[in-house]
Amino acid sequence: MSATSDTSIGPQRVLVTGGAGFIGSHTCVELIESGHDVVVVDDLSAGHAAALDRVREITGTRPVFERVDITDAAALDAVFRRHSVDAIIHFAARKAVGESTEIPLDYFDTNVGGTASLLAAARRAGVHRIVFSSSCSIYGSTGAHDLDESAPTAPANPYAWSKLACEQMIEQACRYHDEQRAVSLRYFNPIGAHPSGLLGEDPHGTPRNVVPYLAQVAVGRRERLQVFGGDYPTPDGSAIRDYVHVVDIARGHVAALDHVDDQPGMQLFNLGTGQGTSVLELRAAFAAAADRDIPYVVVDRRAGDVPRLVADIGAVRRAWSWKPEYDLATMCRDAWRFQKSHPEGYRR
Repeated sequence: MSATSDTSIGPQRVLVTGGAGFIGSHTCVELIESGHDVVVVDDLSAGHAAALDRVREITGTRPVFERVDITDAAALDAVFRRHSVDAIIHFAARKAVGESTEIPLDYFDTNVGGTASLLAAARRAGVHRIVFSSSCSIYGSTGAHDLDESAPTAPANPYAWSKLACEQMIEQACRYHDEQRAVSLRYFNPIGAHPSGLLGEDPHGTPRNVVPYLAQVAVGRRERLQVFGGDYPTPDGSAIRDYVHVVDIARGHVAALDHVDDQPGMQLFNLGTGQGTSVLELRAAFAAAADRDIPYVVVDRRAGDVPRLVADIGAVRRAWSWKPEYDLATMCRDAWRFQKSHPEGYRR
């Protein structure tokens, strides 16, 4: 397990919004294995109830599940009445950069409106501790430098704008409510799957992220990968990202829960590996993991994308001793293990 300083505050009941999704379900595993009780709120627009069954297969415990839309204030109030919650980990959001340029108002409604609804319901219930799932995308176009938390924000698409707006809203809540505590995690590009092969990424419809698309090409569900942009100012012309294993990201959220009371206000940390990988390099790594060729075609750039996003993770290393455990080859092998054993996803 990746290292974190031993400051656990003991078992808690944690409300995980979006807990039936890719990162949320993996975080449920890590929470349960750390001794916490988990209540999941998810409307299943992107997640799968079957993922919670897999959490049970891995841990022996199925999270309590409430099918609720986070923009529904009355439904959230009812959840807080039914469950005595100690803290929140908030994942529930729309998350596709390209889609956000097509339906920007939907992104603001779900991501910003939903977060406001959640914060208000939590306050009414006396719950004042939250770990927020933010995004590296709020940094925008960055040039050749790795990004630390002091880098200026310059969101390049509505998804990124929505995440920055949520951060600002949470920071303001902390500023004016002394009891509010928060950690915002700007994580980079989570990929991979649980090493058991039971839990992984299964998007509804056409994947809008590169690794599930790669996996579906490798398993024969799609003809070829589309690489968006071959003329970026990078060594091979494709965009560079910091890919990080989903289990490392999940463990980072559990560490944040342990450290949310370290100081007043909102703490802010990057989660990544500090290693940049181009889309074409990722394709080659996944082809090696799957032991098969993955055809691809380079197409026009996608609206809202930037050339390079790579993390400087020095702050979280110093604060919590958190560091990623898994390398790119392992991320690809784990993602392929899940896809190979679930060629149609959870609907196998």
